[in-house]
Amino acid sequence: MKPTTGKMTIHDRVVATLKGEKPDRLPFIDRIEIWHRTHTSAGTLPGEFRGMSLADVHRAVGIGQEKFINAFSLRLRGVEVISRFQGEIFYHEKDPVLDYFPNVWDLVPNNRAGFTDTEFVTPVGRVSVQHQTLPHMIAAGMEPYLKGHLIKEEKDYQTVIHVLERGEYLPRYGSFHDEETRLGDVGFLVPCLPRSPFQQTLLEYLGEVPLFNALYNSPTPLKKLLRFLDEQLGDLLHRLAEWSVQYIEFLDNIHAEMTNPRLFAEYCLPYYQGYAEILYGQGKKVGSHTDGELKPLLDLLAESGLDVCESFSPAPLTECTFEEAWDAWQDGPMIWGGIPSSILEERTSEEEFQEYLEHMLRIIGDRPIILGIGDLVMGNNLIERVRYIANRVENHAL
Repeated sequence: MKPTTGKMTIHDRVVATLKGEKPDRLPFIDRIEIWHRTHTSAGTLPGEFRGMSLADVHRAVGIGQEKFINAFSLRLRGVEVISRFQGEIFYHEKDPVLDYFPNVWDLVPNNRAGFTDTEFVTPVGRVSVQHQTLPHMIAAGMEPYLKGHLIKEEKDYQTVIHVLERGEYLPRYGSFHDEETRLGDVGFLVPCLPRSPFQQTLLEYLGEVPLFNALYNSPTPLKKLLRFLDEQLGDLLHRLAEWSVQYIEFLDNIHAEMTNPRLFAEYCLPYYQGYAEILYGQGKKVGSHTDGELKPLLDLLAESGLDVCESFSPAPLTECTFEEAWDAWQDGPMIWGGIPSSILEERTSEEEFQEYLEHMLRIIGDRPIILGIGDLVMGNNLIERVRYIANRVENHAL
């Protein structure tokens, strides 16, 4: 890697690492909002952080602030959207502009326990999703759970494609740059695209068991949807040519227990390779949010064309050790993450925690990595251990 000179900000360290340049220190950046929400809700936020913005808490602890933002919003043309919480309508719009579809996170209350049902009404049919929020999820700062997926029977495919064919993706470049300015030198804003087609159908449109049933029992409409999502995503990627960001990510939540090696090889690998080729032509790096079990997929991910596996969560959270991924990905993808959140829990001794970190730093050497907590800093994590990592990284010159 080409070395850089002078004291660098956390933002600059991330940028340099993604460019293939050598930063002055390893970048250490992730998300602490779950930890912050948990302790704010419980009244246990340490006194030194009370009254601070989330960005200022990041700055005080010494960990950079990673934040995701969608590169595009979606206008649903010719669609009436009705959301009900516990049966009562609280949102009713025609031709709405949504940040998320079909998951509609932006419409679902996350501060009240109960069910939210969102219906999409079109001239060719109706489809709906259901989210559930439980009291412990509110206390832990968690997002609502998608309980009912959009496609429940074969006729729903026609309605979904009708919605998508008429949808208009609207770039959010201005919002991105405004938020990037607000984050400042402590943060890095990650522009995100819709999940890759298979992961969309798995996690958003059908769900795990219905998708696997469709693959074997009714593959024709499913494969038509996959082709459509692929074409749509390819169009969005080409539109990114006008935008000068250096990094794009798919929030794919890859997990080998659901997307096993055979499915990944058929439905993810060639798609990733094709998307990466488009983005390379624009001078951009591309990553995927890979926070699940990856051990069976290590070799396939090495062939994927991805530059980054973001939110990598090693053992003991998964079966895959840090060393296994580090050895398998010597030529890429680069790891973003690598520190399991479980070692930040009180049940892990201080000695074990520090030994893990020192062992990891010895393995890394000066090879490129963006250090982070896999998947993120949880409510039961000790914030002083996050601060310890930040201080240790500052004293670990490259």
